[in-house]
Amino acid sequence: MGTPATRPTPEQLLRQVEAQEEYAQTGRLKVFLGYASGVGKSYQMLDEGRRRRERGQDVVVGAIQPEISPELMKLLAHLEIIPLKMIEGNPVMDVDAILRRHPQVCLVDGLAYDNPYGSRNAHRWQDVEQLLAAGISVITTINLQYVDERRAQVETIRGKRVNVSVPEAFLRSADEIVVVDAPAEFPLARSHEPDAQPNAATQQHKLSQLREIALLLAADVVDRQLESYLERNGATQSWGTQERILVCISPKVNAERMIRRAQLVRDRFHGELFVVYVGEENLSAEDQSALERNLEIARREGIPVELLDAEDTVEEIIGFAHRHGITQIFIGHSLSGSWRARLTKTTVDRLIRAAEGMDVKLFPH
Repeated sequence: MGTPATRPTPEQLLRQVEAQEEYAQTGRLKVFLGYASGVGKSYQMLDEGRRRRERGQDVVVGAIQPEISPELMKLLAHLEIIPLKMIEGNPVMDVDAILRRHPQVCLVDGLAYDNPYGSRNAHRWQDVEQLLAAGISVITTINLQYVDERRAQVETIRGKRVNVSVPEAFLRSADEIVVVDAPAEFPLARSHEPDAQPNAATQQHKLSQLREIALLLAADVVDRQLESYLERNGATQSWGTQERILVCISPKVNAERMIRRAQLVRDRFHGELFVVYVGEENLSAEDQSALERNLEIARREGIPVELLDAEDTVEEIIGFAHRHGITQIFIGHSLSGSWRARLTKTTVDRLIRAAEGMDVKLFPH
């Protein structure tokens, strides 16, 4: 039998209507994200603008990088350009002119620019927000090094600091994000970095690290897109694209090993980690002490810990997993003490069958 449909509450219906209205009224945001300079973000953005124009869309260029290659000049020849305006001798995207022109799509090359004093907004990404709010779709470009929350991590790889940035939350609001991949054997030196190392293996290792960070950021955007889609369509989200790991603790398990393994998965996929303990009756003093040590390992690592109480361990674990969008469940399989009755083979089988769409990993000891 299927699960009976649940009538949405008035609050849920209101959120759904509001989400649909906001989505209909605002422009779409597409971001070309590069993890190194010179990989071709601007070319891809302008080429998409050209193709959209050929399909009949009203496309303009709102901002372009100062240095234009001959290839970019050929693409720009097919597009309408809104001239930049000067403020205190600095070229700035003319937001007012774009709003008056009100195209369907505006191309904004180089999202990470700060505007001079006297501008409508302090930052170019805020200019883009204004265009989106007016119903104008924006296609833009940014390098990974300019994403605020990723700057320190990228700096340790590149050895170069930047002074301007865009908040990651803005990129997470994108409707689409494209990671522009570097060609094979692409050297960091092509990005005009004086600190680029001549060793080819070192170069490729750095690029691999940067690429991984960019892909994880793109996964965050896709996760947010899924949440927004489900909210607009009144669906309940079970889980997104990120890994969300649930570690089930008991007095007998090797909590340190389980948590360390879960942390590796969480960090590798930029996910989330939870620890739960389903209460047991009549614990011995030894088991109670072991339980506290295991829980303290999680708390020391700053991992959220939930103490649950239920007669049916499997139902409680699965209920928690569904509420938090868990994708992986880590559980210790011990046949000693009270866990003999609670986690026999039959109980484990029940958990695996109930965890539809989730991976269950057993840690025997």
